[in-house]
Amino acid sequence: MQEFMQKVVEVLRLELMGQLALGTILGGAIGLERELGGKPAGLRTNILICLGSVLYTKLSITMATGNADPTRVAAQIVTGVGFIGAGTILHARGMVVGLTSAATIWVVAAIGVALGAGFYLEAIGTTLLVLLVLQGLGRVELVVERQSTTSRVSIHARPEPTVLEELETVVRRTGLDIVQQQSRRENVDLVVDFELRGPKRLHDQVMVALLHHPGVRTVSSGE
Repeated sequence: MQEFMQKVVEVLRLELMGQLALGTILGGAIGLERELGGKPAGLRTNILICLGSVLYTKLSITMATGNADPTRVAAQIVTGVGFIGAGTILHARGMVVGLTSAATIWVVAAIGVALGAGFYLEAIGTTLLVLLVLQGLGRVELVVERQSTTSRVSIHARPEPTVLEELETVVRRTGLDIVQQQSRRENVDLVVDFELRGPKRLHDQVMVALLHHPGVRTVSSGE
């Protein structure tokens, strides 16, 4: 009877079907959290990445014969997922955002590899940890944000048509929030005053970033 059941499992590929079903559940759980947060890599993306990782890993192990490396195909998953993650980071046209989504995609692929290799408890445990990090640590970040500092920056720039928008982009790329801004003309310069809020380490970075802008003459802080 045991041999018969084993034969049925082999013929119907029940193990693979179970792994794909579990991959849909685990990838979907993480994808749903991303979807509800309005992130670029949402429900369908994470499910498909997890399913693809499961299938590639299973096929890699099954097709390996003799002295062939059973992890050769599965190892290429990391490279493929890297391209998807890079596309997610570049999603906002130059803004350095999407790092968390890219890292999530990378971990989801690892969960799929674990399922395809038969490490079910490890895959489930990793999924729970990922959800804890995405949900729980988001609240910690809010607490940290409340403890952020505020600074004022005064910029003398050439009065070009798009310079104000470009300076706003530079500031936001550093991760700081613009609380208030004012602009005025002084002689031949356009003077822009920013009131910024965010982690203290970023306030020094924004000064350097603004000085590297070709339209900026001088940058001074209100400290």
